Amino acid sequence: MDLSFTRHPKSVGETYGEHMGVAWSFGFTLLGAGLACLVHGILPFAFERTGSQTVRRLNERLSNRCAKADAHFAAGETVRG
Repeated sequence: MDLSFTRHPKSVGETYGEHMGVAWSFGFTLLGAGLACLVHGILPFAFERTGSQTVRRLNERLSNRCAKADAHFAAGETVRG
């Protein structure tokens, strides 16, 4: 059971707590952007770029995290291989 909670965080080089913090950061940011988009649908002059800017910013963060995880895996394979 313990492995279920730690396997993925370890695979991206994080502890369980660190991974939860990052995941929550993405989640709350997405919730905020989603609310801004809903308001924008009713009031087109409000939050004109919030949704698209948020998606771009999160994509940049995620791309950086993926590159870090790829490097983590590559280093691990070199050590084992």
